[in-house]
Amino acid sequence: MNEETGRALPDVLAPGLKAIFCGLNPGALAAATGHHFEGRGNRFWPVLHQAGFTPRLLAPRDDRVLPAFGYGLTTVVARPTASAGELSRPEYLAAAGELERKLAQWRPRCVAFLGKAAYSALSEQTAVDWGAQAATFGGAAVWVLPNPSGLNRGFSLDALVAAYRALRVALEA
Repeated sequence: MNEETGRALPDVLAPGLKAIFCGLNPGALAAATGHHFEGRGNRFWPVLHQAGFTPRLLAPRDDRVLPAFGYGLTTVVARPTASAGELSRPEYLAAAGELERKLAQWRPRCVAFLGKAAYSALSEQTAVDWGAQAATFGGAAVWVLPNPSGLNRGFSLDALVAAYRALRVALEA
């Protein structure tokens, strides 16, 4: 547990980021190691590289260098779980204020929610489309991307890369 923030998984943030990738919550292994998107089945790092966000394939242990490429990492809910399915709508809502404060402090151009569950709860929408959203959150533009977790097999690696690449292209426009 990070004594400064009280979070099991420390945020990787800096001023002036293009986007912050916002996971639902830390997985148990990520919380144990202190590195985002840890786990051999998690496709985040390969997807990020293949979509053009990083010039080389990063490993979870390299997560602290991501701001050098213009991107950051956080989670909506700080509590680690084995599966994001263990989180409830009230838990997302309870975390909203802290996430909004964080975004207001760091002022990224965009927050990319990785999965629909959190943004659906935070925006009080029952149906959320993938991609750019009309509303902002914490002063940042909002994108909703498929969750790269190894447990989410509803998207092939190619489909994940295409969805993430669309965000990168939009940020570069």
